[in-house]
Amino acid sequence: MSNPQWQPAPWPPQQNQPAMTQPSMLAAHADRERAVDVLRAGFAEGRLPQGEYEKRVERAYQARTVGELTMLVADLPQGPTPQQMPMPMAHVPPTFLPAPPPPTNGKAIGALACGVGTFFSGGITAIPAVILGHMARGEIRRTQEQGDGMAVGGLILGWLWIAGWSLILVIALVAASNSGAG
Repeated sequence: MSNPQWQPAPWPPQQNQPAMTQPSMLAAHADRERAVDVLRAGFAEGRLPQGEYEKRVERAYQARTVGELTMLVADLPQGPTPQQMPMPMAHVPPTFLPAPPPPTNGKAIGALACGVGTFFSGGITAIPAVILGHMARGEIRRTQEQGDGMAVGGLILGWLWIAGWSLILVIALVAASNSGAG
């Protein structure tokens, strides 16, 4: 009595072919589970419709040989397709990260701009440079912002122009009083 579907595997197995791939070898439970895993991955990737997936899984659990299992998964990749994984980033505790620098005070920037602008405006922007410079330095002390050097630069340029115009005004007044007295 011979069963036409069952054929004994050649013994010993051929040297170049592992015993697992011989189609007539009886399938083990682990072989069936591997085939079902391949089918499950194919279904999850959208390669198999649900009805066909269910039929193939049922046939996988009924399969007697490795060859039957091979035929069930022959048109599927042998496992999920590789997907590119993001590179893991090294975790750096937040305590080792440098603190972001504090923002620069806007009034300090304005003070320096007005101080530099005195060269182009003939000294008209000297008073705003001084006012903004003093305000900026007070805010910088309170808020620990950056920009103290800009505020000081605006103050110096503003006061120099104010002192220069004051000196010119004093010289003009002295000259006018000397010419009127004489």
